[in-house]
Formats: sequence, structure tokens, C-alpha cells
Amino acid sequence: MSEDLGRWSDPSMLVLASLAGGPKHGYAITQDIAAQVGVQMGPGTLYGAITRLEERGLIEALPAEQRRRPYRITAAGAGELAHAARKMRAVAELGLTRLAGAGPVTA
Repeated sequence: MSEDLGRWSDPSMLVLASLAGGPKHGYAITQDIAAQVGVQMGPGTLYGAITRLEERGLIEALPAEQRRRPYRITAAGAGELAHAARKMRAVAELGLTRLAGAGPVTA
């Protein structure tokens, strides 16, 4: 696969995950991310991630609907998201398994 998308809360990862549920315009993406994972994304962060994802061919803009431009994930974007999600799941499973065997954790 190409370059890593980064940690789970990376803006690019969050945008891809949101668009995996269907095409959305910018405001709808931020609302979806806030509702699903509790991360508030500002416009600069959102549109910076959108620009990078579009340049890499992981998302594409659709025709504007009034003043809003929706975006959708591409096949390449879905592949990148699936790859990153599998890696995150493996790390989460490893951590949870090891924590379960370690007994109580103290701070």
C-alpha cells in the first residue's frame, strides 16, 4: 500500500471513514465525524485533508449541489481505509489481549 494514513484520529482517516458511509459535503462530513467519534474538526483541517485526499485520488468531488460540493470515496480510498482499519484493529486486539492478561492496571 502507499503511504500510511496515520493514527485513528488523523483527519484524512476520519474523512475517509465518513465518506465510506456515502457521499457528503464538507459540513456533513464534520457533523458525521463529531457524532460518530466525538472529534470536532475545523474547516481548515477538514479542507486540508480533503485537498490531500483528492490529490492522492482517494476521494473525488461530485457536481455541486447548490452551493455545496459533495465528495465520495474512490476505490483506491476504500482500499487505503480498509488497510489502515485492519492495522488499527490488529493493534487494538493486541493491546486488549495483553491488558486482559496483565491483571488490574494502576496509574
